[in-house]
Amino acid sequence: MLSLLILGFHQRCTRKPLSDPSKLFPFRLHTLSLLPRRNKPKKHSDVTASTWNTTHRFVLANSTLSILETKCKSMIHLKQVQSQMIVTGLCLDGLAYSRLIAFSALSPMGDLNYSKRLLFAMQNPNAFSWNIIIRAICDSQNPSEAFLLYKEMVAVSVSGVSLRPDNYTFPLLFKTCAKLLFFWMGHEILGHVLKMNYDGDIFVHNALIHFLVSCGELQAAYKVFEESCVRDLVSWNSLINGYTRSGRGKEALRIYREMQMEGDVDPDEVTMIGVVTACTQLEDLKLGREFHWYIRDRGLHMTVPLANALLDMYVKCGDLEEAKVLFERMEEKTMVSWTTMVMGYAKFGYLDTARRLFSAMPEKDVVPWNAMISAYVQAGRGKEALSLFHEMQAMEVEPDEVTMVSCLSACAQLGALDVGIWIHHYIEKHNLLLNVVLGTALVDMYAKCGNIKKALQVFQEIPGRNALTYTAIIGGLALHGDAQDALSYFLEMVDAGLTPDEVTFLGVLSACCHGGLVEEGRKIFSQMSSKFNIPPQIKHYSCMVDLLGRAGLLTEAIELLETMSMEADAVVWGAMFFACRIYKNIELGERAAMKLLDLDPSDSGIYVLLANMYVEANMWDKAGEVRKMMRERGVDKTPGCSSIEVNGNLYEFIVRDKSHPQSNQIYECLIQLSKQMELVESVAGVPHPKDEFLFASEVNN
Repeated sequence: MLSLLILGFHQRCTRKPLSDPSKLFPFRLHTLSLLPRRNKPKKHSDVTASTWNTTHRFVLANSTLSILETKCKSMIHLKQVQSQMIVTGLCLDGLAYSRLIAFSALSPMGDLNYSKRLLFAMQNPNAFSWNIIIRAICDSQNPSEAFLLYKEMVAVSVSGVSLRPDNYTFPLLFKTCAKLLFFWMGHEILGHVLKMNYDGDIFVHNALIHFLVSCGELQAAYKVFEESCVRDLVSWNSLINGYTRSGRGKEALRIYREMQMEGDVDPDEVTMIGVVTACTQLEDLKLGREFHWYIRDRGLHMTVPLANALLDMYVKCGDLEEAKVLFERMEEKTMVSWTTMVMGYAKFGYLDTARRLFSAMPEKDVVPWNAMISAYVQAGRGKEALSLFHEMQAMEVEPDEVTMVSCLSACAQLGALDVGIWIHHYIEKHNLLLNVVLGTALVDMYAKCGNIKKALQVFQEIPGRNALTYTAIIGGLALHGDAQDALSYFLEMVDAGLTPDEVTFLGVLSACCHGGLVEEGRKIFSQMSSKFNIPPQIKHYSCMVDLLGRAGLLTEAIELLETMSMEADAVVWGAMFFACRIYKNIELGERAAMKLLDLDPSDSGIYVLLANMYVEANMWDKAGEVRKMMRERGVDKTPGCSSIEVNGNLYEFIVRDKSHPQSNQIYECLIQLSKQMELVESVAGVPHPKDEFLFASEVNN
């Protein structure tokens, strides 16, 4: 370990360590009990509830201390016992006095401040008493105060001799460093460990490894482990689980194989959690199954965390059936177990089953609600997602940033602007952090719901915009026909050093298409592969065919279509057909329409558009053949559907649907609007496309 300090560890210390750790900002917390238990050294990494009780024979044999251990229920009781100990002189006994400190510091009914007063009033304080208070502070809301208490501890002298920390003190301090990610303070504690020759102690050694892996110093942790002369199962488990928590499953499995090759220790349930999680990260179902068989064959205890790890592995590796069997056999199911299965069913498209399981959950926090809402959004069922969000509010479950992102996506799908604005107000009212993910969702929602001005405003307010944020605003501007602005933001994005992806290029090409920017579109399409090494996908070809077709460059469009590296789909041929109809190119239009009918013979829209193209060209016989073809194939015109949001409620309307209670008024309004449109068109000299309405009516009848 000394070589680590000299050769490697000091090289990373480019900043002066802070003398007051309480001034550091506590980042993400990692909790793992490192309190050693000498009677079971191989199990001291198990998470256990803090306890102050003792089974020491001296304590139980003494009537006063026995009352403290078994009858004391409050600080009032403790002070009564303390008074009795002062009267009898029992408080002069170090072990007896330490029991007062233990109750006050560790009992749920205790008082941490009073325990400090007891400690400072102790005539001959020992390391055990100091460790009790340090341990209590480590588990408190202000764990950084443990370092200040440690500083006072090393300054104390008993009978002229300095009080030395022991091998229980340093694991507590390393645990706090890991909890608060105090890397530099951990370095100072390591210096004390080396100075006091505790680097060979197994408990201190394992605590150091845990601290290093918690701070992301995996290489340093492995070096400590490799150079140490003491290691046990906890050492191996700390490394394996440290690598999996960092998303490095391959290295975690390598360390596990090293452990098997040495053969000094056998894996336990904690080891299996690490290796099963590694299989999940690598999506290695075969190896995950082998570990499951190993657990059963060796008779390892199927703890709840281990069962949850296996459940997660099966779901994420694609074996929902095995996950279902495991879930049903679990004797104890936690919220994690239920949430994992809900997400599993949702992932495989069984949304109704997922909803039933979600409803059956005995308790739910924000995580399963988020999982279910997100599942509805990803399935394109935004209305149900928002309905579930309202139900979540009725249950008084506090939404978080993840909830808001999913709900904003649902609003974007539905065009529910009022709900989206309400969510934005909620974010501001509850001071939710407008990070790049939430900000991007807001930009996307406003753009898709028609308020591009607000989308641009939110875009400017987002700190640290990333490629997704630019992609959202570019796509929104394209949707609103602001081609030049979309191109401007695209160039700004590239100049900022951000890399566009396939979706970004789709937005830019769409903007060029709507703006008729042929040259710009050609250039950007060419740069996709030549400059950014992104091969065009079918949607990009569709945009280019549409761009060229709208510009009347039908020959160039059909040449691009025929030279595509993949088979053209209905979207590409549809863009070609639309352009041919605009420019009345019957020959190419027929060819495109026939391709479309080959791809989807049941699409009534293709028949209608083809027949209308013939009608516009006065080719009535051809139009009749199309109508006949529809009747022979049994194709009915798909009724049109539209939706509108009024006062936060979403209403859907289908052609000739009279289910709405105000349908008579709605249809009367439509008739008046139609008359006004005909009047305006006749004044402007625009021909009304009556033939299309007649044909649609004929097909429906």
